[in-house]
Amino acid sequence: MNYVHPRRQPLVSVAVSLAAVLLVTSCGGADPEPGTPAAPVSSAASHDGLHGSVEIPPAAPLRTGERFVNLTMAQPYRPAAPNGGTDEYRCFLVDPGLTESAFLTGSQFLPQNGALVHHAIFFRLAPAEASAARKLDADTPGDGWTCFGDAGIGDAAWVAHWAPGANETLLAPGLGYPMPPGSQLVMQVHYNLIDARPGEDTDRSGIRLRLVAGTEKVDPLVTELLPAPVELPCAAGERGELCEREAAVRDVARRFGAEAGGQAEQLNEYCNRGRAPAAGSTQHCDHRVTEGGLVHAVAGHMHLLGSAIKLELNPGTPAARTLLDIPTYDFDQQANRPLPRAVAVKPGDVYRVTCTHDVTLRQRLPQLRNLPPRYVVWGEGTSDEMCLGLLVMSRPG
Repeated sequence: MNYVHPRRQPLVSVAVSLAAVLLVTSCGGADPEPGTPAAPVSSAASHDGLHGSVEIPPAAPLRTGERFVNLTMAQPYRPAAPNGGTDEYRCFLVDPGLTESAFLTGSQFLPQNGALVHHAIFFRLAPAEASAARKLDADTPGDGWTCFGDAGIGDAAWVAHWAPGANETLLAPGLGYPMPPGSQLVMQVHYNLIDARPGEDTDRSGIRLRLVAGTEKVDPLVTELLPAPVELPCAAGERGELCEREAAVRDVARRFGAEAGGQAEQLNEYCNRGRAPAAGSTQHCDHRVTEGGLVHAVAGHMHLLGSAIKLELNPGTPAARTLLDIPTYDFDQQANRPLPRAVAVKPGDVYRVTCTHDVTLRQRLPQLRNLPPRYVVWGEGTSDEMCLGLLVMSRPG
């Protein structure tokens, strides 16, 4: 999962739609119960991630006006991590075959190989950008193309997402994502190869879309991405070259490219105003609201060393409130946290995202215990870390 740094695009106006995960509960056959509280949330710690096949529950019945569209990769793909790493991000072009405008009102990712699939993101491409995507696909050896941070094509909008713990997702009535005729989807899959098994090292995942006609009255949503730094030092007694921060940052750049390697420094500049990074298990970042709206749902994302995450509005003021509080983070439960009621925010308000990571999990988790110890910074890989709050909002018309 990736964020867009302010130098590339303002954090508070990223028009992505992780709401397909965040606005609804994992339903497993029934519509979500409205008003499910978002905070506090506590669950038993679980950081094992997916293993082997994934049992996909039946889809909930179609609601009035909806139809299903099933999409899948053209053929099985065998991931290969670049530059000696354990992770690959691969993008595949899939065509929903839209001849008329529609709205995306829900989705269900269909992970075919749970031993490899870490998470997936679906980006909408405008019809004018489809030819560039087809050329990139044709010019890249094998199926699809390598992509980090976004779809690698133009101004693609994030319209669906899946991470462990999420099942089918249904947007609330009257909410959806525009899908103009001729729109294409880019399916970005994060493959983690730590648990890859001989004979089970290919994947052919897909997605089931829910669509309604573009003539329906639907309110658009945006998702704000609120990152904070990760500056997690090696545990006492751990030794190795990668326990030095500079070496760890260089290693991220080697595995994922210079842009990915620069995210740790960019986050430090943005969140800490350029002060020297303060190593520790807990980090936070304040984000000032520049455009008001209504917050409908929230979520938090970390990797396997994640321990706790909190998202606050106007902390330290009389108007302070907690939007999300997960004191025991569970990597396998990253689904939505709908708010009991929408929360209004205005320009000048402040969001604070705070994450705690536990370096001792590295010696306790099968996926990590055989890897060399490292100073952990923000990175794309499962053995790296993230601290990301997400807000799903509607804007005033």
